[in-house]
Amino acid sequence: MLAKIYRPAKNAMQSGKARTKLWCLEFEQRAHALSIEPLMGWTSSADPTGQVRMFFATKDEAVAFAQTHNIPHQVTEPPQAKRIIKAYGDNFAYRRREPWSH
Repeated sequence: MLAKIYRPAKNAMQSGKARTKLWCLEFEQRAHALSIEPLMGWTSSADPTGQVRMFFATKDEAVAFAQTHNIPHQVTEPPQAKRIIKAYGDNFAYRRREPWSH
């Protein structure tokens, strides 16, 4: 039962970055754990760890928790965001390639 430790990405539907500063410890689901109920078609699982998701303030806290409970874990570092610094005055600069319009 391997645990993943990562920082969740920001929600694609929102511009805010809420819940992206916390580190998440999540267990991977077993491949054979899912079963489909034949009458209704619902998916069920006998593996309760697939629903566990714990949040920590730092990566070190999450790793320490996994180590104290003897949980094999894999840490995934988040990619660095590319920041393009722009100034409002650049919209009206003479060196602009295309003319500015409304």
